[in-house]
Amino acid sequence: MNALAKVLRWPTLDADRLRLALWTSAEIAAATGGTAYGQFQVSGVEMDSRDVRSGDLFVALRGEAMDGHRFVDKAFANGAVAALVEHAVDGPHVLVENTSTALEALACAARIRAAATVIGVTGSVGKTGVKEAIFASLERSSRGTGHRSIRSYNNHVGVPLSLSRMAAHSRFAVFEMGMNHAGELADLTQLVRPHVAVITTIAPAHIEHLGSEEAIAAAKAEIFAGLEPGGTAVIPADSPHFALLRDAAMAHGAKVVSFGRAAHADMRLLDAIAGSSGGSLVTAAIGEHRLCYCVAEPGEHWVANSLAVIAAVHAAGGDMGAAGLALAEMGGLKGRGARMRIAVPGGHALVIDESYNANPASMRATLAQLGQTPASRRIVVLGAMKELGDFAPGFHAGLAEPLIGADVDYAVLVGEEMTALARELGKGLANTLGKPLHFAHCSNAGEAIAALEEFGLIGGDAVLVKGSNSVGLARVVAHFGAREG
Repeated sequence: MNALAKVLRWPTLDADRLRLALWTSAEIAAATGGTAYGQFQVSGVEMDSRDVRSGDLFVALRGEAMDGHRFVDKAFANGAVAALVEHAVDGPHVLVENTSTALEALACAARIRAAATVIGVTGSVGKTGVKEAIFASLERSSRGTGHRSIRSYNNHVGVPLSLSRMAAHSRFAVFEMGMNHAGELADLTQLVRPHVAVITTIAPAHIEHLGSEEAIAAAKAEIFAGLEPGGTAVIPADSPHFALLRDAAMAHGAKVVSFGRAAHADMRLLDAIAGSSGGSLVTAAIGEHRLCYCVAEPGEHWVANSLAVIAAVHAAGGDMGAAGLALAEMGGLKGRGARMRIAVPGGHALVIDESYNANPASMRATLAQLGQTPASRRIVVLGAMKELGDFAPGFHAGLAEPLIGADVDYAVLVGEEMTALARELGKGLANTLGKPLHFAHCSNAGEAIAALEEFGLIGGDAVLVKGSNSVGLARVVAHFGAREG
């Protein structure tokens, strides 16, 4: 029997017979305790009228600065078939007392009705990439019945929105969960109720609010409180907070699977060899079994990420071979490692887009990878790292070492917080060959673009753009990305 015949004879499951509509008006009303005005079916759920597509339910949320009810007409104009609102509107709608509470109720209903295997992902670094890699690994054999949170929808609004979009026939779902204060993950994990909970790593992100890495680890460990009975916790074996994470997981009855280089790791790295295309060839052990696979994404941090992905897929009962193929084919995400070649005098330059997020650990990892990237000159545009509080000057000044180690030729520093690093570089630091690192300190993305233009990119350059999203370095990537080719 050939491959096509096997696919055509793939057994039909009960879930395959479910209707394709995401929600009916009656179901939305029942889930939210609201009243439906009009009969309708929706194929999606959206909270931003600009992103509404034909068939969506528009949820009119009230925020501190914006009221979604002001955009109901625009949502209908963009194709929404109904709205979830707190007062009557001209068009099909479900009327509720509070749209935020109603969205959470819809999320809970979606979680209850789907017989999916659910994976929750959190961590200080790498959440989105690991979430996408787990999804890609499981999607290969799902026949289109996989679900995931898109972008970085990982907060008190994004998680229920992502859950409400999960179809009844979903067989697996992967949700990213974030936090910057203690207690936030405890609430989110009760909504997601994962069968597998993954913590990528612990690093001083959001340390301004939590005060120490140990407190960050304890806050991340809140994800285990929502684990389904018999669930699995996937945690980093190399973390200095391993014991804290392990004990927290076991306290909630979880089976613990650790990953990393440590001898006690359940998913243990045996070897990683840099590939010719920038990725890695990884050999790992799980129990008595040996695995060998390729990781397309460059950097040691992605070697560690891949171990977490394989461990999560294994815990979810997924296909390990499919996971290896997915890791070999994954490209960088926009703002999180995407690479582009741009036309410049003398040929092409490489632009590495890490403009979405930055913290001390991810900065160091990304700079280390830049140092291994073949280039005639290495250039960085580094934006300020946010939510570091009183620790900010020390963490920013501490980037001088990895900058020198990466053999960077020119650095554009963006934001007031980068003053501490500018002072360090102003001391005339040089690499082991005595080559000084030249730099410019700018206040915003526009000035950074001007500084790079004045410096002049040429063929063979590699340019890393990395900073917290609020710094706006995506504008730098867009400016030079217009020359892609």
